[in-house]
Amino acid sequence: MDIPMQVNFRNMEPSPAIETRVREKAAKLEQYFHHLTSCRVVVEAPHRHHQKGKIYHVKIEMGVPRKPELVVSNEREENHAHEDVYIAIRDAFKTAERQLRDFTSQMEGKTGRHLPPDPEA
Repeated sequence: MDIPMQVNFRNMEPSPAIETRVREKAAKLEQYFHHLTSCRVVVEAPHRHHQKGKIYHVKIEMGVPRKPELVVSNEREENHAHEDVYIAIRDAFKTAERQLRDFTSQMEGKTGRHLPPDPEA
């Protein structure tokens, strides 16, 4: 991956295995959009005071041209499959891929929506 990549962990110890999986998934995002300018991923375990199962949250912020950022977050979901951090990562990156495909379609004019003109052009 040629773009700046950042992986952060909240409420949990950093894990080289989890970071490797995140970096592998992030590298594949360039297949869907070649002009990513940045990618930040936060993997978060819930606070210890939660009584239910430990549901992991993953947030992905992708920098793209002519738009502030594309953001994927499963924070509001209470998907019990996300008690497995790897499934939470997989699902977040599937959503990121869909967003990038949609954004690419918009850029290519394949949808009825139009992007605002580039202010720097």
